[in-house]
Amino acid sequence: MAPTPTSRHPFTAPGRPSRGVWRALAEVTGSAVLMVLTQQILRGPGPSDATRLHLGLLALPLIAVRRRFPTMSLLGISVVLGLLPAAGLPAAMTAYTTVKHLTAPRRRSAVLLASAVLATLTCAAFAPGIGFSSHSFGLAVGAALAATTLLVPGLLGSTGGQEDRLLRALRERAAAAEAARRLAESESRIHERSRIAAEMHDLIGHRLSVISLHTGGLEMALQKESPELRDEAALVRRAVAEAMRELREVLGVLGPLGRDTGTDALTDTTGTRSDVEALAEESRSGGIPVELTWEGPDLHDRAAQVRRAVHRVVRESLTNVHRYAPGARVTVAVTHTDDRVAVLVRNGPPPVAPPAETGLGSGRGHIGLRERVALLGGTLEVGPTPAGGFAVTARIPAQPAPGASLAATGAPLPETPPESPSGPRVDHPPAGVQRRVVNALSGLLGLIGVGVLMMCGLFLVSQTFPQPDSTGRDSAGHGPPRIGMSRTAVEQIVYDSSLARAAATGWEPAHPPSATSCMYSTASFDNSAPPEGAEELPGHLGITRYCFRGDTLATIDRFTVPMVSRTPPWGTP
Repeated sequence: MAPTPTSRHPFTAPGRPSRGVWRALAEVTGSAVLMVLTQQILRGPGPSDATRLHLGLLALPLIAVRRRFPTMSLLGISVVLGLLPAAGLPAAMTAYTTVKHLTAPRRRSAVLLASAVLATLTCAAFAPGIGFSSHSFGLAVGAALAATTLLVPGLLGSTGGQEDRLLRALRERAAAAEAARRLAESESRIHERSRIAAEMHDLIGHRLSVISLHTGGLEMALQKESPELRDEAALVRRAVAEAMRELREVLGVLGPLGRDTGTDALTDTTGTRSDVEALAEESRSGGIPVELTWEGPDLHDRAAQVRRAVHRVVRESLTNVHRYAPGARVTVAVTHTDDRVAVLVRNGPPPVAPPAETGLGSGRGHIGLRERVALLGGTLEVGPTPAGGFAVTARIPAQPAPGASLAATGAPLPETPPESPSGPRVDHPPAGVQRRVVNALSGLLGLIGVGVLMMCGLFLVSQTFPQPDSTGRDSAGHGPPRIGMSRTAVEQIVYDSSLARAAATGWEPAHPPSATSCMYSTASFDNSAPPEGAEELPGHLGITRYCFRGDTLATIDRFTVPMVSRTPPWGTP
């Protein structure tokens, strides 16, 4: 399977799979729509339409590459936000994504604070140029935008990033636990196969030793009577000795189990009725009430691997009762028919709950039993009972296929099906689609919430710093400047902009002869048109000049100046 392509794409985070340009195109289109809608809702003072268009076109590429270049994108769109409040929602998207992808806590905090400060200072510094009445008003607007569209989404992105990293760590830990579980199961199967091979070593070695002994005696008896037959007997003895040597080389390294004593010892009676009764009696002596029932003939005539499987099932089950349910009543039932040997070991709930540290065990014993029974072509069922106890049921063929255990010990281990509920990275398509839909709806609701916060913040700023509306009156009820007003009253309404004064140099009409001082502003306080020849055109800046005679407003002149150099319509004053 080809590896998933990873990211040198400008629209994808480093180390993440590439998804092409379609996602970036959708995000850019959505951001453009959001900026247009936000601008239609705001409808307040701000830069000209041409300036808004240029700033919007500058913001869109920053949104597209915010995953690949998070810090640069966030700082860049913070500057755009300070000049264009309509970019608030795209700035919120960028802040959320940037902080979510930054893993170092100090860097994350520094970038987020730097972006907030940059947006606030930009809005304050360029306030008169973008249509705000004063630097203080721009500072308040910038602070409100930074708090609602940068800091709040950034904090949410930090929380989301920490959650994603925690989930990723938990998935990796679950994957490691699953791998450890499979390794433990594999080791249990290998151990059980090793036990079977060692038992075969004991059994076959014993038989070969008997054959060798009898062949040696036959060789000595025929030494004088029939030298030809003696040679044949010697040949058989040497072949048996060679077979024993090869058997030791192949299986002897596994360690024969015939050295065990007591009920663990493997003898010719292992797995017979007397052997199972001895196991039950041993459990009774340990305080476990065991009831044994046997149906059918004894197992003397059955294969050794069948008898030893019966012995192992009973012994392992009784051992687990001693360990995890001490004092519980146990029923052992062996049913022997012509084609099958069924073994059932069931225990009831213990009279006293076992200590908590015993847990549920590792389960390796049952894995080994299942492996042994499966090698003979049988089945093993293990599980709790409705009464609160536990039951182990083994069904073993009475006559397994010849050489089944010997052939199976060299067979590859069966693979464990990968259907663990804690599987770390297995996503079914419906679940993946559902997760994407949920994420999309969450993002949409988050943008709506950020938009509401932004509008509330701008409303509070507008109430604190009254600004003129389209009729010339601000929220405090002040009308537009009028001829005859005192300079103090005009200064409460108009902000004297040094940028407007500098822009008017060389383009303003001649000063009235009686004017002693003038104020310049880019804000318009009524709906009157500029003078003839100075119509507002794209690429022009509207300026209003208030000239005073002493302390009284004498004239109000409105004109436009181009943002590019050309011959002034009026002479230099």
